Amino acid sequence: MPMANRTVDRALVLLGATAIVGPVLLVLVTAVYVGRPSPFLLIPAFILVALILWSDVRLVVRQRWIVAAFALVSQLGLGVFLGTFIGSPLAASAPLADSLPPASPPAGMAIYVLPTGVNHRTAAFAYRGGSPTERWESVLNAVLVRHPKGDLLIDAGLGKTIDSQLKRMPFTFRLATALAPGRTAAEQLEAAGYDLSRLRFILLTHAHWDHVSGAPDLAGIPVLVTAPERRFISEGGWLTVSARDIEPSRLREYAFEGGRYLGFEHSHDFYGDGSVVAVPAPGHTPGSVIVFVNLREKRYAFVGDLVWQRQALVERAERPWFVKRQLDLDPVALQGSLLRMNAVAMRFPEIQIVPSHDPRGYDGIPERPAR
Repeated sequence: MPMANRTVDRALVLLGATAIVGPVLLVLVTAVYVGRPSPFLLIPAFILVALILWSDVRLVVRQRWIVAAFALVSQLGLGVFLGTFIGSPLAASAPLADSLPPASPPAGMAIYVLPTGVNHRTAAFAYRGGSPTERWESVLNAVLVRHPKGDLLIDAGLGKTIDSQLKRMPFTFRLATALAPGRTAAEQLEAAGYDLSRLRFILLTHAHWDHVSGAPDLAGIPVLVTAPERRFISEGGWLTVSARDIEPSRLREYAFEGGRYLGFEHSHDFYGDGSVVAVPAPGHTPGSVIVFVNLREKRYAFVGDLVWQRQALVERAERPWFVKRQLDLDPVALQGSLLRMNAVAMRFPEIQIVPSHDPRGYDGIPERPAR
């Protein structure tokens, strides 16, 4: 074969590979960028786009229609993937007709947030319609609830062994995660001079790694979970690797023996006074819950990972497809839970919605617990 022909063939192979494989690489770069934004990822992305466009033009000029057709399919796939980040609100459910449930929180009841770290992400990672240029500091917090009958901790945040826990997680997840751990909940409570004998239990919104990592640091404190969530701890793979570090005897199950609560058919009142009430909100995990905390001056709804930003609840927005596929166990059930809570938020705007990872949800909640 003449040298000129071999050179032409190699050029065509390179053009075809760029036009077909380039979009696949752009999918990977996009997935990493929205989870871990970095300007260094934008440079290869722009280069890839330029190379793909140049390859398309050259293939058309040379009339290589078969290769161009494969390239078109690949690039349409990229377009479909990018389209999963575009806002697509769920249809609203019927307006909530329930009245605000009665509550008799005791005097002196209070809540405090314990920040244990942050993930650096984008709003596009959090929900469909979120901007890829909007940085989102995904906070990793625990919340201390003070009550005369004994205190509780909603979630436990990051623990002291988080580095070793991360090593047991998939490389692809670590690649798209920019985690910045802070002081653990146990360290913060100790620094504040808090008497750990007052801590009655840890109440999990769900058992994913970033909500339970700090539980082993609080030795001996019972960890409350629903029956489906306890099974999920054993079966959840890398997502519950941190939960499996908890001594099994510490896991205590509770049931929803209470009646309807703000559109949710069942509930559980932890103190019997309406001050802390959980309702089932499955979907993200089998036993995910929402925890309503009612103080005398303010009501809160700690919604866990039902949504990652409050804006997603207001807009009835799911997570992007590739995130949902990895992290939401039952997307259909999650839609139902999201729409029920959306109806609550629309009916009672005075309830402060607190998604676990949205820093704006914690506005007004003090950080340092009193002695």
